[in-house]
Amino acid sequence: MGIHYEQVRFIASYGTPEQLPESTKPEVSFVGRSNVGKSSLINKIFNRKSLAKVSGKPGKTTNINFFEADGIHFVDLPGYGFAQRSKEEKQRWANLIDSYFSSERSHNLVISLVDIRLEPQALDLQMIGYLKNEGFPFIIALTKADKLSKQKQQKQMRMLAAAFGVDEMACVPTSSVTGQGIDQIKRFIEEAC
Repeated sequence: MGIHYEQVRFIASYGTPEQLPESTKPEVSFVGRSNVGKSSLINKIFNRKSLAKVSGKPGKTTNINFFEADGIHFVDLPGYGFAQRSKEEKQRWANLIDSYFSSERSHNLVISLVDIRLEPQALDLQMIGYLKNEGFPFIIALTKADKLSKQKQQKQMRMLAAAFGVDEMACVPTSSVTGQGIDQIKRFIEEAC
């Protein structure tokens, strides 16, 4: 009796904290750096080609987008840390993400996306540190795993888990190309909701 992911529908896109709707349903949010492959992963989870807009240019998601499937809200947060945006725009994103996390919501699970191929990035360390300090339930989806051998994936996962100070069980190597880790992510979502 899982979630009917394929029945997902887009609800709305919000550009300012004031627009955010009241939290009335369980919420699963996705957060990560601009070029981490967030839209691709979301599309893979819901088995849709263009539910979340994928682009060759990072930083496409500039608002908070809400989707719903089986009475659960899935929240796509703007990617952080992208260079080619004005300071004002970056500040607006930061405020938007901050307002989302600091408002009274049903934060059932935060899926923090990190590129498995990279050393720990300052912004990811900051984000995961924040999630830990604030006590949010979260997992780390390690994206682009198909670019590494299984052995290298394990090595990177151990290194990143240690750097972020989290249990390796909370890290899931994923690939929106091969579908690796998607079922595991879905299990985490179902347990959380």
